[in-house]
Amino acid sequence: MLNEFADIMNCDKGAEKTLEIPFHKPYITEDEVSEVLDSLRSGWITMGPKTIEFEKSFGEYIGTRNAVSMNSCTACLHLALKMIDLKEGDEVIVPAVTFTATAEVISYFRAVPVLVDVDSETCNIDAAKIEEKITERTKAIIPVHYGGQPCDMDEISVIAKRHNLAVIEDAAHAIPARYRGRRIGTIGDITCFSFYATKTLATGEGGMVTTENDEWAERMKILRLHGISKDAWKRYSKEGSWFYEVVDAGYKYNMTDIQAALGLAQLRKVEWMWRRRSEIAEIYTESFRGYQEISPPSVKPDRESAWHLYPISLNPEQFSGGRDIFIDSLKERGVSTSVHFIPLYRHPYYRNTFGFDAAEFPVSERIFASTISLPLYPGMADEEIRWVAESVAGVIGQFRV
Repeated sequence: MLNEFADIMNCDKGAEKTLEIPFHKPYITEDEVSEVLDSLRSGWITMGPKTIEFEKSFGEYIGTRNAVSMNSCTACLHLALKMIDLKEGDEVIVPAVTFTATAEVISYFRAVPVLVDVDSETCNIDAAKIEEKITERTKAIIPVHYGGQPCDMDEISVIAKRHNLAVIEDAAHAIPARYRGRRIGTIGDITCFSFYATKTLATGEGGMVTTENDEWAERMKILRLHGISKDAWKRYSKEGSWFYEVVDAGYKYNMTDIQAALGLAQLRKVEWMWRRRSEIAEIYTESFRGYQEISPPSVKPDRESAWHLYPISLNPEQFSGGRDIFIDSLKERGVSTSVHFIPLYRHPYYRNTFGFDAAEFPVSERIFASTISLPLYPGMADEEIRWVAESVAGVIGQFRV
């Protein structure tokens, strides 16, 4: 496809850019505006009826018994670990390549994150390397569905069952994703979703837990709002009462109706947004076909990616510039990119606290040095998609060996 853009492939470094394309832009329409205005006019701007409606609708969409909203995916992960009674000194297995939230919640309990290298093709945790990291102190595995592609959940579930471990899925990237016909959110013991501004369903800030465990769901509903007895949010409505009891030491983790209003509008078009992201990913992949300098992301045939990210990998033997030069050159052409992620062991806190050594994670190191995430969001115009593809081709032409 990019052969049509031969002139651009041979462009000089100082080529004039024609478009400014951010790395991400949330897809907000009048639907979201109308829902938020409805909340403002109703008087419920914190947790209220829209939050409960959003939970119900999200649970029905995923196909789970329980959906519990919170103010972030980090809060969801925190309470998920509390449900399995994580204690000081316990260990939790996580991938080496993920955002800090996946591991930082483990430190809340003075427990230990145990890092596992990732698969070279998917950037997901390498299921074949998990078992060697399990000890008598291991309590859980947190697989992260990198970029929206589901992990090898059957293999992970077998390992977890063999060692009596909980599976808590970090599905921050995975709305909507499917694994062997099952929606992410219906497989692990607990699944945690993110509605952060850059995510595939965005409420600005926010998250959701799904689980089939009714007891855990009810307890999380209490813990997310100061440990106050069930349905405390109703105490300012005509159905509620001024009287309440604090039954546990809880947290301020509740979602608001303003966030839920955004969520309801986004949920109604989540399938369309996924189809559009899938189309853009397909255009990118077809455009880059045949280039030895980069490798597009690959998705295993038994699963569907949510396409939260589109990470390309540079081949250092074919591309002379390096990852950072590639990023800067795209920026000169008006294309913003990102890197997902700086591996956990490279951050001073994790390196100094837990003594991680980069040499233990060769695949993660290779991925970090060569991977760039391109813009991918539903509101991209066709000309913007073409410009990103053309710009990538231009940089390849400029720095190819």
